[in-house]
Amino acid sequence: MPKYLTAALYKFVSLPNFKDLQAPILEACKTNNIKGSLLLAEEGINGTIAGLPDDIHKILDYLHTDPLFDGKFADLEHKESFADEHPFYRMKVKLKKEIVTLGVPGVSPTKKVGTYVKPEDWNALISDPDVVLIDTRNDYEVDIGTFKGAIDPKTTTFREFPEYVAQHFDKTKHKKVAMFCTGGIRCEKASSFMLDQGFEEVYHLQGGILKYLETIPETESMWQGECFVFDQRVAVKHNLEVGDFNQCYACRYPLSPEDMQSDLYEPGVSCPHCYNKVSAEKRARLKERQKQIQLAKLRGEAHIGEAAEVLKKHKKDTRED
Repeated sequence: MPKYLTAALYKFVSLPNFKDLQAPILEACKTNNIKGSLLLAEEGINGTIAGLPDDIHKILDYLHTDPLFDGKFADLEHKESFADEHPFYRMKVKLKKEIVTLGVPGVSPTKKVGTYVKPEDWNALISDPDVVLIDTRNDYEVDIGTFKGAIDPKTTTFREFPEYVAQHFDKTKHKKVAMFCTGGIRCEKASSFMLDQGFEEVYHLQGGILKYLETIPETESMWQGECFVFDQRVAVKHNLEVGDFNQCYACRYPLSPEDMQSDLYEPGVSCPHCYNKVSAEKRARLKERQKQIQLAKLRGEAHIGEAAEVLKKHKKDTRED
């Protein structure tokens, strides 16, 4: 069995005292040897943590039952996956304006939200020809996998989604809209936004792609490719098994096995997506960093710089799911 358990969790709930929760949650995670990243905002909690299974269950029990939270996390759900290596190198609990950044004031799933669709009912919904299916994730995520027939907004951040909707959709024509994202949080907020814009029937995949891949047998699946995740696993497949993609440390783009066979791919330095965009100065820095990473591995150590850089480009979106 893989050694480490990863728990992805989020909940939209009113947390007027969210700043007071940062220190105790961080301390509880460190006490239980948990690593990962959690976001706290007035609208709720969001993040991914990992550790030994017993330790993860201890911290989840803490969130569910500690009086500090006034029962607001009692029904906090999470999605589990396992890995042979720890997907995180440190533990962070950050304070934010939003736990998923849409940038539109007043939009809140605690006030208004679309219809939740369970993974078991998702295939039937998106097979309806009257349904417009939107992938609410960003371009580099969509590139490695999506649902059959889904529209790719080609956004680089979730903040671009409202403008995309304004330019491409009409509430008088698009009567049924279905959306999905990695873990459910992004499309939950997107559904709230679209309802505010006057769209009548708005649906979203409960638990996101991860719950779908965990629940639906591959033989019945309408998912194509792999699902990008914001940790050292890079991507997962059906049954949430670690996928075949790696990640370029120069541009952070997910790399397929074919990409890694390219003459333009140099581990830690460049890939087919960024080869012509890397300056000579940056290439020299990347080569030196890669050298230090390899030396650390030969010593049996983890190179902290490797972990710190792998998500840098996407840090604003890292916890959108």
